Amino acid sequence: MAQRLMVRRLLSLTPRTLPPQGPLAPCAPPGRLFGTSASWRSTFNVQDGSDFQDRVVNNPKPVVVDFHAQWCGPCKILGPRLEKMVAKHEGKVLMAKVDIDDHTDLAIEYEVSAVPTVLAMKNGDVVDKFVGIKDEDQLEAFLKKLIGA
Repeated sequence: MAQRLMVRRLLSLTPRTLPPQGPLAPCAPPGRLFGTSASWRSTFNVQDGSDFQDRVVNNPKPVVVDFHAQWCGPCKILGPRLEKMVAKHEGKVLMAKVDIDDHTDLAIEYEVSAVPTVLAMKNGDVVDKFVGIKDEDQLEAFLKKLIGA
């Protein structure tokens, strides 16, 4: 499931028309092949328990952890809203996305009983959390409290 999401993201970054192919085709113009927007760099999907440990628990930056599910309607509303708000902080905070169907062990470990559940983690500890949808003002306050701004 996580692989399908990654493929979708990669496809959304590529142009819809293919460049010319063959020996006489011009070389690709210099520059980036993939997007490097703030949301791309500051948001990531957790792959497994050790990835969570490395990228969330051991991260020196504060991390917002979004426990969600593909079938969850409110998650589909909150996820993009939260990603946008995290991107606004330009790397001061990161966002980890955890699909509870793929990573049930993490959901149990962090006592996730409903989705969406969002944890604020600093230095490996959960310092704040909320369950359900929040508007942008509430998300901004949540992130500022986590960052200490």
